[in-house]
Formats: sequence, C-alpha cells, structure tokens
Amino acid sequence: MNTVINFPKRKEAKCAIILARVSSKEQEDGYSIDAQKHRLETYCIRKNLQILNTFEITESSTVGDRKKFMEMITYIKKQKKPIALVSDKVDRLQRSFREYPMLDGLIQEGRLELHFNTENQIIHQTSTSHERMMWSMSVMMAQSFVDSMRDNVKRSQEHKIRIGEWCGAAPVGYLNIRDENGKSNIIIDKDRAPMIRKLFLTYAEGGRTLSEMEILCKKWDLRNIRGKKSHLKKSYIHKVLNNPFYHGKMRIKGQLYPHRYEPIISKEIFDKCQAVMQGWNKKPFQYASKEFVFRGLLQCATTGRTVTADTKKRTYKSGKVAQWTYLVCWNPDNPDKKMWIREEKVLEQVEEVFKKLTIPEPQLANVIKYIREVDYTEREFVRRHRKELLKEQDSILVKLDSLMELLLERIIDSDDFTRKKTALKERLDEIDLQLKENRNGDDNFKETLISLIDLASQAYDLFKGSTVEQKRRLVNFMFSNLNLKGATLCYTMKKPFDQFIKCTDDSQWCALVDSLRTNPADISSLVEENFIKTVNPNSKIVMDDF
Repeated sequence: MNTVINFPKRKEAKCAIILARVSSKEQEDGYSIDAQKHRLETYCIRKNLQILNTFEITESSTVGDRKKFMEMITYIKKQKKPIALVSDKVDRLQRSFREYPMLDGLIQEGRLELHFNTENQIIHQTSTSHERMMWSMSVMMAQSFVDSMRDNVKRSQEHKIRIGEWCGAAPVGYLNIRDENGKSNIIIDKDRAPMIRKLFLTYAEGGRTLSEMEILCKKWDLRNIRGKKSHLKKSYIHKVLNNPFYHGKMRIKGQLYPHRYEPIISKEIFDKCQAVMQGWNKKPFQYASKEFVFRGLLQCATTGRTVTADTKKRTYKSGKVAQWTYLVCWNPDNPDKKMWIREEKVLEQVEEVFKKLTIPEPQLANVIKYIREVDYTEREFVRRHRKELLKEQDSILVKLDSLMELLLERIIDSDDFTRKKTALKERLDEIDLQLKENRNGDDNFKETLISLIDLASQAYDLFKGSTVEQKRRLVNFMFSNLNLKGATLCYTMKKPFDQFIKCTDDSQWCALVDSLRTNPADISSLVEENFIKTVNPNSKIVMDDF
C-alpha cells in the first residue's frame, strides 16, 4: 500500500503593504508615485488583499543605508500574520543583492511574500527553484542597469577631470552659468570674490579664530549664494579656507586636479592659511606632557578655541596637600571673560552619556542572539543561491553539448547554432561572475558589531575604573565632537554609537542591526582606527582585532 505524504499547506498572505518608490525628489514631483499607487491598489483589489499600509519612499536603492526601507521592514516584522509586500517592479524594491538575505529570511519563515505587479511574479515560502531564479535574474538585471549607468557617469567624470571642468555647484565667490550654447561654465562672482580674497588674507595674518572670522563675515555681509543665503557660519568658513579650488586646484575623492577657471587667491596665500590652521606658528605647549583627560579633545563652544586644563594645589597646616583640576573656557554670555570649570563636573556628564549606553543583560543577550541569527540566515541564502547557480550552470553545459549534436545532425543551421550558443555563453559568464561575487558570510563584521555593542554596554564601568590615558582613549574612540558651553558638555557620538544610544527595546535594536548589516560603512571607520585593548586589559572584549 502506497503511503501518501501530505505536506503542510502554505499560509497565504491576506494583508498587503504597498511600496511606491522613486529615487529622487524630482521624480517624486512628477506622477510616478501616484501612478504606482494606483496600479498597486488595483492589483490588491484583484488579488483580494487587504491594504494595511502604503509606504511612499523617495530614496536611492543603491546609495546610503535606506532608512525608509528599513522602517518598512521593521513594520513588517511587527505583524503577526504573513504580509504581502506589493511593488510595481522588482527594481522598485531592490536594485542589488544587498537586501536579498534579509528579504529571503522573512520569506523562508513564512512571514513575507513578494508580489511584483509588472513581472507578474509572487515569491513565497514554497516557491520553486525556477521562480526564485527568475527573481534573482530580475535583481541581477536591475543591478546591471545601475552598474551600466555608473560606468557612463564615471567615463563622463573622467573626461571632465581631463579638461579641468568642475561637475558640481561652484563654491562661494564663483557663479554657475550657461553660455550661449547652453553649456555650463563657472565664472568669478564680482560681488563675493573680493570678500573671499579678504577672508583668506585676514586669516593668513594669524591670531584670529574661526569664531572671530564668522563675526567679520557678518560685518562684511558675506553671504552664501544658496539656501537661505545666510552669513557664512564657522563650519562653512573652515570649509572655504580648506578648499584648494580658490587657488586653481579642484579636490575630487581626495586627489587634486588643475581646473580651467580663474583663481581668486595665490597658492602662497592658501598655504599660509593652512599653516595658521594647523598651528605651525604656535609655540609648543609647555604642559603637553601633563596627563589631563580632555587635553586636546575639548573645544570651547563660545570661541572655538581649545579648552585648556589647569591644576591648583593647596597645602593645609596639617601638611595634607589637596589638588583640583579646572578646565578653562569662555563665558557664553561674555565671550571676553574666562570661566574655570571643575574637571570632575564634566567627567560626570561623560559618565551620564555612557550610562545611557548600558544595555540590561537580558536585552544584551537578545541583541547578540539576533545578530548571530541574521548572520546564519545570510549564510543559508548564500549557500542556496550558490547551489541554484551551480545547478543552472550544469544545465547550460548540457544544452551546449546538445546544441552541437543538433548542428552535426543538421537539425539546426549554423546561424541558429551561433545565436543560441552566444546566448548560453553570455548566461554562463553571468553565472561565473555571480559565483565569484558570492561570499560565505562575513565573520569579521559579525564579531566586530558584537564587540562594539558589548563595549558600549560596558563603557560606564570601564570609564570609571580606568586610568587617565585609558579614559582619553575611550572618549576619543566613542565621541566625534566635544564642546564645552559654559559648564555644559555638548557632544556628538561617532557612528554607530550615536545610533546605539537611541535604542531602548529589542525591536529598535533589531532594526538597527539590519540597517548596519546592509550598510557596514557605519562601523568600518571604527575598524580602521585599530583601537587596541588598553581600556581594560581584563575585559572580555577582544579589541586587538579592531
């Protein structure tokens, strides 16, 4: 008697989320979003799908960390029932394989279906290998289009660099125009160029901070030509003084190339400004060898000057010696007046920041578990995808052999043989390329992210129990900017710590992990810093790998 095996039936999605995406604001201003929504709403009615939400996204699918896309994924993960994610085309959802593992993981769990209206494709938990291959090919074609566009842009940019043509907006002191032939050009701004030259000459004299230069710009009425056309701020003045465009060179991806436009200043004036900015004319600081936590790390928010430290001692009649360290900055209400702030008051504020990064032990375990699960899902996707590619590769090789037999038996002519052989060979080349790009997971990323989260959670305890030099290293590693406004510490944290501090529950941590997984650049800069294990040698965190 034959035994009939009944496999569990797939639980079809009854609820849908509509994704309407354009890459830029210019596309959004047209009819693309509305047209997509209309087609997809009609599709959902035809498929009897209840629309839960509509995500209108204006962002590139290949550049940046796709914040709006990750918000949509987070929303999907919160749903208890299977969700149909409906988009007009595959390329409206993705133009690369970067999001593939994340989407595939939800599909394999039975929590997500992908519905593509134009291609008439539905990808679900029990999709056949052919259906999944068609999805992969659609993604590959979308990525190929992006790569082709990127190559064209790259060739155009290389040509412009060779002829000394600037591709972007002209800096302050210059104007973008179009000549009689409609071609773009850059000319001197007769109103602002003299003030820009005066800006360089004044700063080159030395003795003025950027905050003082900001006051002068306001006095000269030197304004930006774009945006709100406000007076030049300190940060923008710093950008101007470091821009070699004004003396005849344009900086592109860190490299300098000569441009064809009229310079406003000479190279000598530019170099003098650089010397002043880098402090070449300053006398060596005689107390540089003293150990202060914030030495060189803290700036006065009022004047932009570096906050210095001063130690005061007092000997009592009993012979006991007391010592205090003060930080010297300037009064926000009276910039000409100095203020002395006790160092421990600022240290307490740093400790409060580190306290906010502390993750309770059960939650920390959940976050680390999720990172490992996501990593495992991606590895499984790579394994399945590689298996599908190898299977298709074998099939094409068999077809090539059969094609030769058909030619020898004169069933097909040489033209048909050449055409079909070329098509199969092209697909073989595409498969070879994908197999080369296929990776077996990224242990370094996973362990680095876990270590950073572990470090952030222990930061408060490590900071409290460390030496002055270890405190300095930890502060420098986790903060990008520290400013003292009176007695108040103003700060900006480095990525991804600035995102860690915002996470309060498991769902936010999971969304952040997914975002970092698709855009690992947010932690790559920390990996490159080679932060050696000096904060706490007994810590379980192995920092040597950073």
